Amino acid sequence: MGTRVLQGFLLLFPLLQPRGASAGSLHSPGLSECFQVNGADYRGHQNHTGPRGAGRPCLFWDQTQQHSYSSASDPQGRWGLGAHNFCRNPDGDVQPWCYVAETEEGIYWRYCDIPTCHMPGYLGCFVDSGAPPALSGPSGTSTKLTVQVCLRFCRMKGYQLAGVEAGYACFCGSESDLARGRLAPATDCDQICFGHPGQLCGGDGRLGIYEVSVGSCQGNWTAPQGVIYSPDFPDEYGPDRNCSWALGPPGAALELTFRLFELADPRDRLELRDAASGSLLRAFDGARPPPPGPLLLRAAALLLTFRSDARGHAQGFALTYRGLQDAAEDPAPSKGSAQTTAASPDGANVSCSPRPGAPQAAMGGAVCWLREKGPRRWGLPGGPGEAGLCGTVGPEGWPCPVPPGTAKLRVLIRATGL
Repeated sequence: MGTRVLQGFLLLFPLLQPRGASAGSLHSPGLSECFQVNGADYRGHQNHTGPRGAGRPCLFWDQTQQHSYSSASDPQGRWGLGAHNFCRNPDGDVQPWCYVAETEEGIYWRYCDIPTCHMPGYLGCFVDSGAPPALSGPSGTSTKLTVQVCLRFCRMKGYQLAGVEAGYACFCGSESDLARGRLAPATDCDQICFGHPGQLCGGDGRLGIYEVSVGSCQGNWTAPQGVIYSPDFPDEYGPDRNCSWALGPPGAALELTFRLFELADPRDRLELRDAASGSLLRAFDGARPPPPGPLLLRAAALLLTFRSDARGHAQGFALTYRGLQDAAEDPAPSKGSAQTTAASPDGANVSCSPRPGAPQAAMGGAVCWLREKGPRRWGLPGGPGEAGLCGTVGPEGWPCPVPPGTAKLRVLIRATGL
């Protein structure tokens, strides 16, 4: 992060209250706004530092040109910087942060502790007094420790949980250990992993505990909802990976939403197949990413396969799923990705949510009806084949009555973000 200085640590020898209220199982991802371990994908609205935003106000990113990161250094918005003062992580640090008004001690940036920005599968920060150990299974140490190195170690040992501590230590355990565990403040797990400068590996006498299924290369997923990560996540996936996941939650259809998708090239490929027939439903690769927003698949069960070539190295993907009881059920709007906001020529506010399966939505466009501050009512297309859901402010349901003369605007569906 330019000239920002990280807290130092001492190399020793080789080999959370959860971090916010949203930290929890891979099968309860609904409250999470982040799916990367360091919150680099955070696009929320917290604009104060410290625990739960109780610290100092953040400076606006378009007023920080004197520092290494500003809206001018992010013209494409890849890091989420702009004319706002929300916490972000543009440099791959261990968690989102922001610039603050410089103090007498010369401090001009601070971390943000964001309750909703902790990846599913991270269970929290726990006290480890050593007598007895917080996780009672095998352990090891490494000067190259990352979160996934520890997850892989405990997965191979047959344990459900993996805990990282002090930047270099890994412990394995079971759910019974977690039941008697004692939560510690989120900020106690503040040690950088010896093997990755952008990951945290517990703290002094503090374990950051994860489910070992994070980043696994195979699995059978039957919970009503959950998260599937690419192999080796939160590390980058490696070359020559050949992984598969069976997905069969209760219901007649499936809704998938890609929260992250970064593959190295067209030879790294993710396929979605109907588990019953084996037919290919969708395929995505480094040149053909999935569309933004929820993806509705009319199959009761899926087989996901991922293959990387001999040169493959990239962050990978994170996707959430949920089973739908009715194949015609509308997917839930995806926070920050399923809806598109645009401005009409006369300045009216426009909000668009495409109806799944409608022709315009399938082609990448949708018909949106204007909702102005004036007398016009919120409406939707009434003709067959026209896409759209009722607006979030107006009456819900589909289709909605359309007052005669209501204006409409055709826009492209795109992801939104600050």
